[in-house]
Amino acid sequence: MTFIATPVKGMNDFLPSDMRLREHVLGLIKKTYAGYGFEQIETPAVEHIENLTGKVGGENEKLIFKIMKRGRELEKGMESGEIADSGLRYDLTVPLARYYANHRNELPSPLKALQIGNVWRADRPQKGRFRQFTQCDIDIIGDASIMAEIELIGATAGMLTRIFSEVGVKEFTVHINDRRILKAMAAAAGFSPEDYDEVFIALDKMDKIGAEGVGEILRENSYPEGAADRYLAMFSHAGDGISCENFCGEACPDTLESGVAKGIDTIMESVRLMTDEGVSIVFDPTLVRGMSYYTGTIFEITIDHYNFSIAGGGRYDEMIGRFSNQSACACGFSIGFERIVTILKDLGWKEPNAQSGGTALLVDEKSGFDRLGEVFALASSLRKEGTRVTVQPLKKNAKFQVETLEKSGYDVIRKIYGDTQL
Repeated sequence: MTFIATPVKGMNDFLPSDMRLREHVLGLIKKTYAGYGFEQIETPAVEHIENLTGKVGGENEKLIFKIMKRGRELEKGMESGEIADSGLRYDLTVPLARYYANHRNELPSPLKALQIGNVWRADRPQKGRFRQFTQCDIDIIGDASIMAEIELIGATAGMLTRIFSEVGVKEFTVHINDRRILKAMAAAAGFSPEDYDEVFIALDKMDKIGAEGVGEILRENSYPEGAADRYLAMFSHAGDGISCENFCGEACPDTLESGVAKGIDTIMESVRLMTDEGVSIVFDPTLVRGMSYYTGTIFEITIDHYNFSIAGGGRYDEMIGRFSNQSACACGFSIGFERIVTILKDLGWKEPNAQSGGTALLVDEKSGFDRLGEVFALASSLRKEGTRVTVQPLKKNAKFQVETLEKSGYDVIRKIYGDTQL
């Protein structure tokens, strides 16, 4: 059997330099969100297959890494055709809903939760998209007001401003919409409710194929005559800085429930007061978000010159109720950790607080075992004084070894031979 040195496609090995960057970003994320009152929780990597396939994960349900049953249960499963009883989580939202339903009586209300962990999707790998990746989520459960959206967006925009300032990037865009607006516009155009999902899938391609391309897709289907043209005409004012309330007043005044548009404008105005000037807050009626569990406000963050979002989320008030007989309003934001790291590396991120100083003790192999106790005792004494110390065998290519240690920040390098005074 031939062993393979490279990782499975879509998964990564991380060098020490990679880990320093990742830990640095994670540290900023945790510090920022802690300042907003979010508390860290943890859920298992493995979830019940019933939860993962419960029609709440959208397209991700097609990308599950399923785990087969074991022993006699597998034999029974082979007979019934149901051979999986669990799977690797594809996001952190479904596990959070189960977690809250299970621990509701032990948790504060509202709950402000921070989750950081690996998730897995059997996806086609590409730049910024992997099969195993770290996801960072913040969620507020138990707050039905728009204060939850304001807090989530403001905290995330502040965190991204802090991170990207290290590579000189001060500008990015927060896109905001509402699933209720999407439905109201579709209804006003003449589409029936059973058509909405297909219409939204087409609309979601607007940024890639434009209004003309979306129109071609819609006209290919047997929708009511003129519905596609009426629908596209509604977007003619999008992107002109128009307020959500004015836009909806023209597009869907008779089909949108009262207060929704005013709520979006209030969210945007409030977030602007919390963020730096470089952060653009825009109402984007073409924003869809792929997850079927969103029930209200949705939002994404993009950065110029990259064709993917770096964060996204929204309100999902109905999901938790599916795990118990008690409903709970919920709103969350998922941060594209891997994409953020990719952008930082592309832009030449340099470690701002590189570990410097320290002592390297390089022991000649001919020194004899009787010296090792003295060397490690010295190392221990220096560490108690707060010095970073590494003990290594002295290599034949000592010049390269010393250069490598110096690059790692060690400023005292001692070569120890049999007669060296310690």
